[in-house]
Amino acid sequence: MLASKLYSPTLREIPADAEIASHQYMLKAGMLRKNGSGLYSFLPLGRRVTLKVEQIVREEMDATGAQEIMMPIMQPAEIWHESGRWSAYGPEMFKLQDRHDNGYCLGPTHEELITTLLRNELRSYKQMPLILWQMQNKYRDEIRPRFGLMRSREFVMKDAYSFDVDEEGLHKTYQIMYDAYDRVFTRCGLNFKPVEADSGQIGGSHTHEFMALAAAGEAEVVSCSKCQYAADIEKAVPNTLDMAAEDAADVELIETPDCSTIEDLANFLQIPVEKTIKAVAFDVDGKTVLCMVRGDHEVNDVAVQNLVGGNTIEPATDEELKDHGLQPGYMSPMGADTPDNESFYVIVDPTAMNVPNGVTGANKHGYHYKNVNPKRDFQNVTVATIRLMTKDDVCPHCGAPIDIVRGIEVGQVFELGTKYSEALNATFLDQNGKAKPYVMGCYGIGVTRTIAAAIEQFHDDKGIMWPVAIAPYEVVVVPVSSKDEEQMKIAEGLYTQLKGMGVDVLFDDRNERAGVKFNDADLIGYPVRITVGKKSAADQTVEIKVRRTGHEEVAAIADSAARVQAILNELRANNM
Repeated sequence: MLASKLYSPTLREIPADAEIASHQYMLKAGMLRKNGSGLYSFLPLGRRVTLKVEQIVREEMDATGAQEIMMPIMQPAEIWHESGRWSAYGPEMFKLQDRHDNGYCLGPTHEELITTLLRNELRSYKQMPLILWQMQNKYRDEIRPRFGLMRSREFVMKDAYSFDVDEEGLHKTYQIMYDAYDRVFTRCGLNFKPVEADSGQIGGSHTHEFMALAAAGEAEVVSCSKCQYAADIEKAVPNTLDMAAEDAADVELIETPDCSTIEDLANFLQIPVEKTIKAVAFDVDGKTVLCMVRGDHEVNDVAVQNLVGGNTIEPATDEELKDHGLQPGYMSPMGADTPDNESFYVIVDPTAMNVPNGVTGANKHGYHYKNVNPKRDFQNVTVATIRLMTKDDVCPHCGAPIDIVRGIEVGQVFELGTKYSEALNATFLDQNGKAKPYVMGCYGIGVTRTIAAAIEQFHDDKGIMWPVAIAPYEVVVVPVSSKDEEQMKIAEGLYTQLKGMGVDVLFDDRNERAGVKFNDADLIGYPVRITVGKKSAADQTVEIKVRRTGHEEVAAIADSAARVQAILNELRANNM
């Protein structure tokens, strides 16, 4: 490809709404353009990266024996009503009607569609196991689309679905796909970790997320320093932390003006934060849920939702709180309505239950109770682990110290079991001629999120540093002066030679200053740059530079193509 023909409109300044590196550099390098909130067009360079990720995914899916199909983006509402997810999925689903008032959605996922597609024709155990997959656009109406490809309303996803006759078969298929995902992300050059996770809206009993570790990640990952344990922080179950026992004192109502936060309260009373008991309240499908955790901990809303059940969880309103005797900013179970576990729940984390002589809200504006001992003073409450782990916790498997790092979810594998096949009456005949529901799995890869994750992991203040496997071009040949005929001749010769060797190469033949070309090469992130300079004709040498490492060397023109090929092979071998 000639750079003079490449449509890659680079920007001098980073757009104000681009907050993270992947969003900034894809816009600045002319790979992406925003068309609306959470909607983007891929320009030629960005499209090339996407196709390379897709090809890696396709090769690894084919290697498992999975078969590629293509299902429609628009799905009929009735199959979602049949599964019970039309209302349950939540406001992220784009819903629409045709001219005949028939309901449809833009597919956020395809469990319903794949199950109804097969239920009348996948009829015998002899046809299984079966894995079908597609590369497809997905649509989710994110409440706050941001961070470019990290959280957009339209995105490219690979989703696969497996069909087995029993749980044993599903476990085998799950491991096959798990291993394939490991190969995909390794080949893409990512630094990633598979972690235990919550299944969320998709459902199922067993799931792992593949997390690309990066500071810009939207999720926190708990990782053991000793054993192989790793989990999404919402899935990780912390141990109960006991505090030193004290003789129980009598509860006392105290005035605490302007102390509606834990920090304000601890400062006002001059006590450690862990001696306070924090209250957080949610609305879960119309149910009010009061959650109590120790003051230095945070509530795990996923754990709360799993305990209570329901499709949506959001902060409770002041009106909802007051309906149950709760004073916003000064809440606790003390003095509130008795929970009925139907419209009003009170859940207390075990660590909060163990706080001796603590301080908590009095359900009276400007007042708290001190010397509260929850085991004595909290009545009719549910005790369950609802807090997030902290760096002070230990591994729940081996007791070793843990690390908490941020990650970008780039893939997830699920054991769905019979959730969808039972709901959609999708059955096969077993060896005894008995009808049984399919035992299903679901496996997704965020193709466009993988691109963003690679940039978040591999960039510097100059631009992107692509892994070779997914770079838009592997090599760029840069003549310092396009007006120098000898430089141009040498550069074009190398370009032609590399193309003949199967190298994905760009020839920067533009009539631009050398500094502009070098800056663009670093911004776009070509893994290897060959510079043809003033001395190249006389010395018969060129300069070769590796973008990721910064390594530079001088090579004879006659040997340079072979040397570049060797460098690329070395980078590939190290997944760089």
